Amino acid sequence: MSVMQLIAPLAISVSIFAAFGGGGVTQPDGSVLFLQNASWIWVPFLVVFTLAAWFFMNDLSASKASLSEQLPVLKRGHLWVMALLYLATFGSFIGFSAGFAMLSKTQFPDVQILQFAFFGPFIGALARSLGGMISDRLGGTRVTLVNFVVMAIFCALLFLTLPAGGEGGNFFAFFGVFMVLFLTAGLGSASTFQMISVIFRKLTMDRVKAQGGSDEQAMREAATDTAAALGFISAIGAIGGFFIPKAFGISLDLTGSPAGAMKVFLVFYIACVVITWLVYGRNTKKNK
Repeated sequence: MSVMQLIAPLAISVSIFAAFGGGGVTQPDGSVLFLQNASWIWVPFLVVFTLAAWFFMNDLSASKASLSEQLPVLKRGHLWVMALLYLATFGSFIGFSAGFAMLSKTQFPDVQILQFAFFGPFIGALARSLGGMISDRLGGTRVTLVNFVVMAIFCALLFLTLPAGGEGGNFFAFFGVFMVLFLTAGLGSASTFQMISVIFRKLTMDRVKAQGGSDEQAMREAATDTAAALGFISAIGAIGGFFIPKAFGISLDLTGSPAGAMKVFLVFYIACVVITWLVYGRNTKKNK
């Protein structure tokens, strides 16, 4: 996402695909933008990676499972709980990535936000890698719980940075608070992902062994269930990429401020703190 926000503004400013990419659109100031280039620049990479996956990723026999083998995981209550937590972390990351530039421009129109927009996704992506290592050391549940507390605090602090009552707000404070939200969204994405793996592996192995299954069968079914859970939960988490920018847009249309949307997010993060503690926090040792 950060690469996109860094490269796309450059790509749309020149006709890098000539006639093949289509013509540009003349702007009021006389400049020409080739908006379609923001999509075209990814086509060569998609072709290469698609071919590589087709020819070289055919040796993952352990990951092969029919849809009927994966669907039972949808009956597990933990899938829906973790989907909610993952929506709050990964969904926030991609939602903020999609909406941060637009939100900044509406609240601080004098700021050239394109110079700063890529920092948030970049920080969040790095934080996800770091979050995985921290979660492996301290436990995914602990990291997730603390992370949601920080997300709630900084979501509340964001209100202090917005224009209100005739005051112009503080862009640098707004930017700093949002960078922390990107950081925590990235960390939380990793910690919740780690929780999913631990929880579903343990649940499935305990179930199979209780039914008299062998260790080999337990490990095989645990791999299938965990992979299925990760896939379904990831798909649900991606909804944040639509919901968050949409919520900002609705709030801006109704009130002229994103504060309404942020109040909803604040309540959601607080709810996630409570859910994480009630469902997993009291059994931290079991959910590392």
